[in-house]
Amino acid sequence: MTRINQINNDEATGKAKELLDGVQKKLGMTPNLMKVLANSPVSLQSYLNTNETLAGGVLSAKNRERISLRVGELNRCQYCVSAHTLLGGKAGLSDEEVVGNRRGDAANPKDAAVLALVSAVVEKRGRISASELTQARSAGLTDGEIVEVVANAALNILTNYLNNVAGTEVDFPKVELFDVAEV
Repeated sequence: MTRINQINNDEATGKAKELLDGVQKKLGMTPNLMKVLANSPVSLQSYLNTNETLAGGVLSAKNRERISLRVGELNRCQYCVSAHTLLGGKAGLSDEEVVGNRRGDAANPKDAAVLALVSAVVEKRGRISASELTQARSAGLTDGEIVEVVANAALNILTNYLNNVAGTEVDFPKVELFDVAEV
């Protein structure tokens, strides 16, 4: 049960209604996360704008989904892991890749470097070592890609934390989190 009110499209007014209606039109549904964010229209607008802007960056949709899956698993956010399991599949990740990415694994060395970097960033709260940064660069990540990995991690931390605080009801096919020892 959600601990923060969810604003439904038909109950919303003003900017919240405008934004929620836009989400509904674009996705064909209004995810519960958006309904929680709508309590603060400026927060919903900030999330939507940042998400759209990052989608136009240098990281592929697959790598943005990999980041979302890994960060969601590290932050124990069942809502986000469930949502991004579905979205990752739509972006072209196989079921095996989704599971591996949640654990921080990828077959391609550059994709693995993205996951290693985002894991270190989240686990160390951004205070990664010089050698971790060198490893990312050695695997082929540019400074622009490194910045976008951090930006995507930050956006996912926002949604993970909000869903964990709110207890947002999962409205995607529910995916169970791994045991902490498996993460």
